[in-house]
Amino acid sequence: MTDAATLPLAHEPVPAEQVVAGAPETGYVPLDEPADGDRAGELGVWEMTPGAMRDVEVDEVFLVIAGRATVEFVEPALPALELRPGSVVRLDAGMSTVWTVTETLRKLFIAR
Repeated sequence: MTDAATLPLAHEPVPAEQVVAGAPETGYVPLDEPADGDRAGELGVWEMTPGAMRDVEVDEVFLVIAGRATVEFVEPALPALELRPGSVVRLDAGMSTVWTVTETLRKLFIAR
């Protein structure tokens, strides 16, 4: 059993070219990596500390476990999402986003 809410994550600074505001850091732990040819995807826990960063997404579904943030969609232009514990979101590969975290955000995700 793994407690995704308390699992220790080693953080690294977000690369300077992705930082929009503050000094955000991210951490990540894979819980299950796919075997070659497995279409099920990767399961993991990801966390971001307060600040804002740009990102280009992969195919992913995630559940917010803790924290608060806003995800703005630059391309395609879609309404921003307010994230909080319990939020479930589907992202498509290639989406250009800006994540603004106000309270350290932790999510459980499945990515392909």
